[in-house]
Amino acid sequence: MKQVDALRSRAASMGVAVSDDQAQAMVEIVVRMVAEPQNLSSPEALANAVDVHLADSLSGLLLPEIRDASAIVDLGSGGGFPGLVLAIMLPETQVTMVESEQRKADWLSRASTGMRNVRVVADRSESLARAERDTYPVATARALGALPVVMELTAPLLTRGGVLVAWRGRRDSVSEAGAAAAGDVLGLVHRGDVDAAPIPGVSRYFSLWTKAAPTPDRYPRRPGMAAKRPIA
Repeated sequence: MKQVDALRSRAASMGVAVSDDQAQAMVEIVVRMVAEPQNLSSPEALANAVDVHLADSLSGLLLPEIRDASAIVDLGSGGGFPGLVLAIMLPETQVTMVESEQRKADWLSRASTGMRNVRVVADRSESLARAERDTYPVATARALGALPVVMELTAPLLTRGGVLVAWRGRRDSVSEAGAAAAGDVLGLVHRGDVDAAPIPGVSRYFSLWTKAAPTPDRYPRRPGMAAKRPIA
């Protein structure tokens, strides 16, 4: 398959080793997405899925925080990126994908059939935080929202010393300034930003935050409040 070869080539250019079986498993996800009656991604993104979805997800493996994680919680998993890709590449890592939209959660369950290291939670992250607070060493989020919003939703789920890895697009000085203020409230310390490996058509960097202090019990607020009234 041309897409399998293209994915392995792109991954190699980024410094990520992908086996033929792994590449085939990832491409199969995209093939199945295209066949789905529901819109899991834009037509443009699906047409360029090797770079826009798969390679973009794989780029997270260049970070030791993700590569060495024993467990990952992926918020707003949507069509399955980066969660499904990370689960394929890290079979010993438990990946919990959180998706509040039931139709997308159903898709994630079907797409992850046979993956023993995947768990799909069809619920809001605010609800999960009440049941599994201070549980995860790593949280990931891609295209979930403004950085202060992502931070409020992930911080309660992280263990002390745990790390949030947020996939970010173009730089946004307003969002970044708000993130610093949100971190002070949530117990998160900015450990730095890392530019992602170059991918054609994808503008990406990672924002990394460490949970250095307990997140106050009042966070996260009730569902929807993080986006409606951001901390900063």
